[in-house]
Amino acid sequence: MVFKKKEFKLKDGRKAVLHTPSEDDAEDMLQFIVKASSETDFLMRFPEELAEVTLDQERAFIQESYDSENRMMIICFVDGRIAGSCQISFCTRKKDRHRASVAIALLQEFWNLGIGTRMFEEMFQVAGERGDVRQIELDFIEGNKRARGLYEKMGFRITGIKPDAIRMRDGSFVNEYMMVKWL
Repeated sequence: MVFKKKEFKLKDGRKAVLHTPSEDDAEDMLQFIVKASSETDFLMRFPEELAEVTLDQERAFIQESYDSENRMMIICFVDGRIAGSCQISFCTRKKDRHRASVAIALLQEFWNLGIGTRMFEEMFQVAGERGDVRQIELDFIEGNKRARGLYEKMGFRITGIKPDAIRMRDGSFVNEYMMVKWL
């Protein structure tokens, strides 16, 4: 799916641009996600796992999202750099096509500027335009208070817990929480 380019102002006055990534963004996307995963333990993969993704694999992933009717990616550029990315994926079977899932990541230097809120608003808009989507779901890792605060602000509520679902780098286990926002 393609997201039409939009510009908005950050809380600090800078301009941000949201758009669908193209294959030309693949190298920057890889650098972004490796950096984002190195800044927090709360993304689903460690940086070294992401470093194994090839440029061709990233280009193919971007193209698949671009061509898909059921998945959309949005990246946020600030000062010519990727500051954040998000994705919404729509379920397609008759029994679950009322559901979509979302994921989001931001570099630390861009936290608290309104990017996460704006990306969620855009994903909600896209979901609402489909007509049959009634709930949007996401998961977060125990201890990620910052993300949980954003998710709750955006209307998500905890609906379940997967005990010991995530093994941290030190070998300890933490829970994964499921959240839902009803449209």
